[in-house]
This record gives sequence, structure tokens and C-alpha cells, in this order.
Amino acid sequence: MVSAILTGTVPKVMRVVPRSRNIEALLLFFVFGINAYELAQIQLSTLEVLRPDFWFYWLPLTLAALVVHAILRRKASEADSLILPLGVFLNGLGLAEIYRLDIAKAASGATDLFAVRQVIWTVFAIAACAAVIWYVTSHLFLRRYIFVAMVAGIGLLLLPMVPFLGQNINGAQLWIAIGPLSFQPGELAKIALIIFFAGYLVNRKDSLAMVGRKVLGVHIPRARELGPILVIWLASLAVLVLQRDLGTSLLYFGLFLVMIYVATGRALYVVVGLGMFGTGALVASQVMDYVAGRFGAWLDPFSTERYDAIGGSYQLVQGLFGMSHGGLLGTGLGGGVPQLVPLAESDFIIAALGEELGLAGMFVILAAYLLLVYRGVRIGFTHSDDFSKLLAVGLSFVIALQTFIVIGGVTRVVPLTGLTTPLLAAGGSSLLANWMIIGLLLRLSDTASRNRGDA
Repeated sequence: MVSAILTGTVPKVMRVVPRSRNIEALLLFFVFGINAYELAQIQLSTLEVLRPDFWFYWLPLTLAALVVHAILRRKASEADSLILPLGVFLNGLGLAEIYRLDIAKAASGATDLFAVRQVIWTVFAIAACAAVIWYVTSHLFLRRYIFVAMVAGIGLLLLPMVPFLGQNINGAQLWIAIGPLSFQPGELAKIALIIFFAGYLVNRKDSLAMVGRKVLGVHIPRARELGPILVIWLASLAVLVLQRDLGTSLLYFGLFLVMIYVATGRALYVVVGLGMFGTGALVASQVMDYVAGRFGAWLDPFSTERYDAIGGSYQLVQGLFGMSHGGLLGTGLGGGVPQLVPLAESDFIIAALGEELGLAGMFVILAAYLLLVYRGVRIGFTHSDDFSKLLAVGLSFVIALQTFIVIGGVTRVVPLTGLTTPLLAAGGSSLLANWMIIGLLLRLSDTASRNRGDA
């Protein structure tokens, strides 16, 4: 070594790749194989031949995931090794089922197909995930813009109400249309509101937990501390009343309740919040036909009064029959008739997958979601600062709550709400938002690992 230094030929120090990246690469190749098998099984079952368009539905997702993996090796080498493979697995499974539904619909002469658009949106969404990892070198700068995030979130949430911009689809005012492109801004609003909740609750957690008048032994926060909370509550009610969207309203308010509980540790907020939302939903069910119809279809799906094709109990009943047809092991990909369920590629993709993969396949899907949420929450609690913890918990919980609301609606645990299953269902705005959430979780996990290493 001394002679090498004297001669000026010091060997270069090789950069050590963390073990987590190699584990991620191995899991990704396993997931790519699963996705290829899904598409091949669908083509052989429905078309009885492997067609060249197999590559169009398999290769873009594979290459995009490899690009993100390469970026992680360079920009976030300590990031969690399971989150990206789980996201690719769910996205690939959803894309395969949407392709299977398109084959069935094309055979019957339908022209409203979704698989090609889903491939394009998948590449665009994963590119957004890569951009988050590349450009957001530290998530802590977001804390400086919490009220900007609040305004942006509420603005995006209410944007579909703007005349000549909002678009009504199936009775819900959730989309905006710009030329041929339609987009659901509420999907991006959830990320902005999570950032606001995390920053605001960190700044006000002591006041919310301890400061204020004491009524019957309970601290009641000051009015100025409750102001933003009431704004969010009113915004969630506005979504319910003006946009006819029970699911999004429940999603945002439930997200806020969980985050305020994590920040303050006071169950009082959860109890009061549930009471506020329950009261609002009860009143809405009595005065709004839309909410009353949802509850009626949930409680009595076989009623002839509500047995209409879309939005009523016909859709729910067809989904239940489809899942029961799948039984324990399913009919196999391409072996069922999931196209009989209205909107099977979006609202009811879980029913389609339940029919063709069976109860066993549903358990695998739920396990993938559970593991994804667990890793996200784990990331939060490995951070030492409260903002990072709340941000990671909020991002993880929004996936968990949305999954519960959707699958619960399809299986009649809760009323149908019209939300999409994260990463599985057709819909570009949903894919974009959820891949951006994955990007933020990957960045948060890398920061947490580096901070532990510095300590």
C-alpha cells in the first residue's frame, strides 16, 4: 500500500451496493416472472395462442420498474427493498386483469377498452415516482409549505365544481376534462392534504393535546387551533354534498382522524370526529337520494327498486355472484366471466380477480396490501422527527383506508363508495397518485436508514 501511494497508483475504492438493493433486484425479477405468467395464462385461456402484443403489456412495466431500481441504487441506496416489488406486483396484476376484460369485451364488439391506456398511464405514473426519488433529496423541505399544501389540496378537491371544466360521470362530479383528457384531481389532493396534516399537527400538537379550556375534565383546544380542522371537515362535507362522492369524503376525514390521533395520542378526537362524520352521513342519507340509494343497495341488494345496472345493487350482486363462482381456488385467469359485472375494470376489479383467483388469490392480494402498509408505517416509526413519522403514517394509511373502503364495498362490509383499488384498478389519476406515494415512501425510508447510520 505504501509503495502504491509513493508511485501514485492508489487503487480506487469500490462503492459498496447495500444488500437491500440486491434483495430488491431479486424480488423484482420474481415479480416480472409472475406478471409474464399472468399475461401468458390469459392469452392461452382466451385466445389459445401467445400473441406478440404480450410484449406490449409486459415490457413497459418491466423496463419502467428497472429504471426506478437503477435510480434507487444511485439516489436512494438505503431505501426499503420491498415497497417497489409490491407496487409492481399489484400494478402488473391489475393490468393483466384489465387486459383480460378487454379481450372479452372486444369479442362482444365493445370499443371502450382500457388496457392500452392503462399501460401508458403506468409508464407515466412510474416516471413520476422516479422523478420524486430523483428530485426530492429530502422530504423535510415540504414542512415549509404546509399551508400552501392545504390550499392546493382543497383547491384540487373542489376543482371539478368549476363550470366548463368539471365532468359528471355516472352521477359523480369528480373529474375535470381538458380536451380529450379527463383527470380526477382529488387523487393528487390526498397527497397535498397529507403534507398539510403532517406539518400542521406537528406545529400544533401540544396545543391540540394540552392547551385550552377544560370541560368535564377534558381539554378543549382553542378556536384558532380548531379552525383548519373545521375547514377540512367542511371540505369533506362539500365533497359529499356537491360532488356526490361518499368514498372520497370518508377517505379524507378518516385520514385526518388517524393522523391527529397519532400526533396527539388523544382518542377524544377520533370519537368526536367519528361522531361528526356519522351525524353528517346520517343526515345525508335522509335528505340526499344518492346517499340513501347507496345505503339501500348495501342493506337490501336484491330489492327490485334498486336493481339498476350501474351504481345500484345489480352491480353489487353480480360481483358477489362472480366471487362465489370463483370459490376457493378460482376459475383461473381467463377462465371466468368477470365482464358480466359493470365497471369490472375499475370499481369492481376486486370482484373480477376474486372470481378468477378465488379466495386464495384474494388472500394473496390482501397480504400484499398489508405488507405494503406495514412497511410504510414501519418507515414512519424509524424516523426520529415527528413530521417524518406523520408523513409516512399518513401516506401508508391512505392506501390502507382506500383499500378497505373499496374491498369492503365489493364484499358488502360497508356501502359502495365508487373509489378505485390502489394500483389495481383502471384509472390514470389513481395510478399517478399512488406511485407518487410509493416514491415518497422510498425517499422517507432512505432518509431514515441514513439517519440511523449517522447516529
